[in-house]
Amino acid sequence: MIVMIEGRACNRNSYVGEYDRGMQGSVPPPGAIFLDRDGTLIENRHYLGSPAEVALLPGVREAISRARTNGTKLFLFTNQSGVGRGYLTLADVEAVNRRMIEVIGLGADLFAGICIAPERPDEPAIYRKPAPRFIQEMLEQHALETEQAWMIGDSPSDWEAGINAGIHAAAIVIDAAQETFRERRLQLGIPAYPTLLDWAETVFR
Repeated sequence: MIVMIEGRACNRNSYVGEYDRGMQGSVPPPGAIFLDRDGTLIENRHYLGSPAEVALLPGVREAISRARTNGTKLFLFTNQSGVGRGYLTLADVEAVNRRMIEVIGLGADLFAGICIAPERPDEPAIYRKPAPRFIQEMLEQHALETEQAWMIGDSPSDWEAGINAGIHAAAIVIDAAQETFRERRLQLGIPAYPTLLDWAETVFR
């Protein structure tokens, strides 16, 4: 298991449009945001190992800029089973992350912590979402409150990681007509937004 903390690697064996507008004013502004990568920040390309294929999703730069303006800590939390399967290397994943941060264009120190979980789905989950370990560790390390933290992603493992850590969760659903996990999202009571910026405009007021 590899966790990237502040740039250092350490080895540590509902329908879109039905947004939860009622949550405005019901939770404090985010102090921390845990972000999935593929399908949330950049286009989802299975087993992405080429920096040249990084394509930022609409609204990401603006949403992250707003979060930074509000003093919110950002964390990248990404499952990368392609490493465990042998389809790509950890260096490939890190190169893609560096390119993504470059394209976002808000500085190399964008994330306070980065977790790359390389476990395959059939392996014991140490950091692989929906395991909440990375979130819990970062909340403790940065003295952050659970009620001020969010996990945002496009799949059930993202939302469940947030729920398991006792923090808020939100879904990015780019195309409502092709929402794969709608039933599960509704079961979990997770609000959906077409872009990260739509979510940011709801919570940062």
